[in-house]
Amino acid sequence: MDTTHSPATPPIPPQPELLGPWLKGFPPLQAPLPLSALAAQGWRALGPEMPMPLALLRREALAHNIAWMQRFAAQRGLSLAPHGKTTMSPQLFRRQLDAGAWGLSFANVQQLRIGVQAGGVRRALIANQLLGEAELGLLAELLRQTPGLRVASFVDSPAQCQLLQAWQARQGPGAPALELLLELGSEGGRCGVRDAESALALARQVRAAPGLRLVGLAFYEGLGARGEDEADRAWMAGWTQRAHALLAACEAEDLFELAEGQELLISAGGSALFDLVCGALRPRSRHRWRGLLRSGCYITHDHGLYKRLVDVAAPRIAAEGLSEAGEPGLQGALEVWCQVLSCPEPGLALLGAGRRDLSYDQGMPTPIGWAPLGQLQFGPAPAGWRIAAMNDQHAYLRWDAQDPAIAVPAVGDRVGLGISHPCTTFDKWNWLPIVEGEDYRIVDAVLTHF
Repeated sequence: MDTTHSPATPPIPPQPELLGPWLKGFPPLQAPLPLSALAAQGWRALGPEMPMPLALLRREALAHNIAWMQRFAAQRGLSLAPHGKTTMSPQLFRRQLDAGAWGLSFANVQQLRIGVQAGGVRRALIANQLLGEAELGLLAELLRQTPGLRVASFVDSPAQCQLLQAWQARQGPGAPALELLLELGSEGGRCGVRDAESALALARQVRAAPGLRLVGLAFYEGLGARGEDEADRAWMAGWTQRAHALLAACEAEDLFELAEGQELLISAGGSALFDLVCGALRPRSRHRWRGLLRSGCYITHDHGLYKRLVDVAAPRIAAEGLSEAGEPGLQGALEVWCQVLSCPEPGLALLGAGRRDLSYDQGMPTPIGWAPLGQLQFGPAPAGWRIAAMNDQHAYLRWDAQDPAIAVPAVGDRVGLGISHPCTTFDKWNWLPIVEGEDYRIVDAVLTHF
C-alpha cells in the first residue's frame, strides 16, 4: 500500500483538556471544567466532594523524582529518554522534557503519536520491533508532518529487516529513512539477538538495505534484576562486555550510518539497575555516542518492587560520591485512596478498591495512610496492616486481631495504598489529580491516553 499521500493524522487529544464526571474519581455532581480551572475549585483529596477510590500524585515527590533522575543521568554523562508507556500522560511528558530529557521512549507508534501531537516530543525511541503496515504508515506520516522529529526503533532479526526493506521499497522515492538500533537479547529473555555472530550478520544486512539506517545499539536488562548486589553486578558486567564488543565489531566494518550532525545512540532500560547500566552506555569509541536511559518508573517510583530494588542500589549510588550526603533518593508519588466498606470479622476489613484500580502483577499494594471518617488529614497506616488479596473491586485488609496494639479501622474510614509497579496502575485511570500539602489540596491533574 502506498502511503505517500495519506491524509493528515488528526490531533490528539481534542483541546481544551476537559475533566468531567465521566472520569472515575471525578466529583460526580460537578459540572465539567478545563484542567486549567481545577486548582481554583479548592478541592481536597479527602474532602466530601471526592469519590473513592481515587488515584493521585503527590506534587512534591513527583517534582523531586523528575529532578533527581535528570541530575543522576547528567552527572554520569548520560541522557534520559523516559519510557512514556509508564504514564501515557502528555502533561507528564512535558514535565520530563522541560526538566531536560533528551526525548521519550514508546512501545509502539500509537503511543508515539500521543507524545508527538499532545506532549511536544521531537526525539523518540520506539523500544520495540516495528512490522505492521499500519504502524509503519503512521510513523512515515508523523515524520512528514513534524519538522525535526527523530525516531529510532529496534531491529533483531533478518526476517524483520526484510519486511522493513520491502515496505520501504513500496513507498517510492522521498520516503523517510527508518533509523534502527540493533537490539541485543539474553537467553530466555525478551526480544533481541541472542549471539554476537548473528548480531553482526544482522548489522551487515541493515547496512546494505536501502532506506534503513543503523544508528546504534540497545538492550533491556530488567528481566534479570534480582535486587541482590553481587548477582546484579555480575549480570550487568555481562551486558556491558557484550554491548561494547558488538559495538567495536560494527565500527570496525563501518556498519553504522548517520545523517550529518547526528550522533549514534546506545540505550538500556534502567528502571531497576540504572546505576549499574551507566557503564554500558559510555563506550570507548571513535564516534560520538549518546547514552540513553529508558527508565520510566522513576517518575512516581513505588512502595513495592522498585522500592526494594532501588533500596539495594542506594549504597552503590552513595559510594560514587556524586550526590550530597543524606540527599533523599526516589520517593513514592503515586497513591490510591479508598474507603473501608465492611468489617465483617475480626482482623478483616474490605476496602473499596481492587484489581480495576491498583497494580497487582508485581505484588499487593501496601497500606501507607489512614484517615478516619470525616477527617481531611491523615496519619500513617498501622505497621500491622497488610493487603492479603484483591478482587476486581475489593481489597482484603488484614491484621492480627489478637494484638491489641494494632489499631482497628472502622466502616467509612479512608485508607491510602502505595502500589507496586506504577505502569499497571496508571493504565486504570483516565485522570489523576496532583495534590500538595498535609491536607492533600488538589492543585493540578494529569490525563492519560492508553
